Amino acid sequence: MAYREYLSAQAVAAQSIASALGLGSTDFFGLNLIALAGTLTAGELAARTGLSTGAATRLIDRLEQAGFVRRVPDPADRRKVLVESVPDVDGRIAAALGPHRARMAEAFAEYRPEQLEVLFDYFARATVALRAAAGDLLEPDGRV
Repeated sequence: MAYREYLSAQAVAAQSIASALGLGSTDFFGLNLIALAGTLTAGELAARTGLSTGAATRLIDRLEQAGFVRRVPDPADRRKVLVESVPDVDGRIAAALGPHRARMAEAFAEYRPEQLEVLFDYFARATVALRAAAGDLLEPDGRV
């Protein structure tokens, strides 16, 4: 039960960050993946989100129109197009994350340094496990 409540709180937190940026949750999710990766192709974004390639392309179109990303030619293969976030995106995401970081800092203040090491180890391991579990639920074509 606690885990489901945590997942729900995470989803609501992500929605509030998306709203602060003027985005829907799926668009913020895609933007965050692009910003963290540096560059992605539409196909890579589709695979990481579980969206169809068409839906991923429309997501990129919306993010580009809103001024969050741009399409650039792949320097290694001029036939391929990469998507990258524009230079100020990390700062804009950080600003939207500000209230969440402040509240999490309050929660983390209750822990000793060695306990924080365990928590952050958990976050790293849980990230891998959650991605794998999501992959287990996706169809071979990447869709749920």
